[in-house]
Amino acid sequence: MKFIDYIKSEIKFFNTYERIFYPIIIFAVIIISILTKDSKIALISAICGITYTLFAGKGKIYCYYIGLSGTFLYCLIAYKNGFYGNMALYGLYFFPMQIIGIFNWKKHINKEKNEIFKIRLSNKERIIYFIITFVVTVVIYEILHSTGGKTPVMDSLITGFSILGQYLTVKRCIEQWYIWSIVNFISVIMWLIVCLNGANYMATLIMWVIYFILGIYFYFKWKKELVIVNQKVNNLNNNTL
Repeated sequence: MKFIDYIKSEIKFFNTYERIFYPIIIFAVIIISILTKDSKIALISAICGITYTLFAGKGKIYCYYIGLSGTFLYCLIAYKNGFYGNMALYGLYFFPMQIIGIFNWKKHINKEKNEIFKIRLSNKERIIYFIITFVVTVVIYEILHSTGGKTPVMDSLITGFSILGQYLTVKRCIEQWYIWSIVNFISVIMWLIVCLNGANYMATLIMWVIYFILGIYFYFKWKKELVIVNQKVNNLNNNTL
């Protein structure tokens, strides 16, 4: 299949709002970045990050190829601003996890839509993951506090919950959107403080605001899809009785 034909076949799975939202947001990020004389690395990172989040929310496996580039660039930005927890998170965890995600998602593709099958955690799994994340976050805070990170509380929360969020993303769990909403909200506050202190990272701030909006949007979208899937399974089971 030619590249243009492949793009056309993929676009049909995006609804009208998604087709309009993406180019408008990317254009707005570019314009704001230029007007505020933002870092070019931050701009490219923001474009990669927003694109990755949109495609991941759609369950498209190629999100990870874009995510690898965005991960590397954001790692550089975090380093320059002293967010060492974020830097370690992106460089040592997100990068390899996205490679793992490519192979894992390939095993669970809905060939009809060319996107992944979504799943939901059990209550027991939710409790276990939350306890592990809490412990990991406390450990990260102690490390960042002792090494002189600028915002150890926010940095450790973002890092700890992002570890869980990325893991749940690779597992294709809807609960990832709960976690990403927390991470995105805290990140918006953190980068707002950076921008208010005079640093030119407006594109990065906007990127996190868009992440927050997309996280809420895709939670409800995945929830709707899972309800439909469960209804089909129940109908199939009733017909076999």
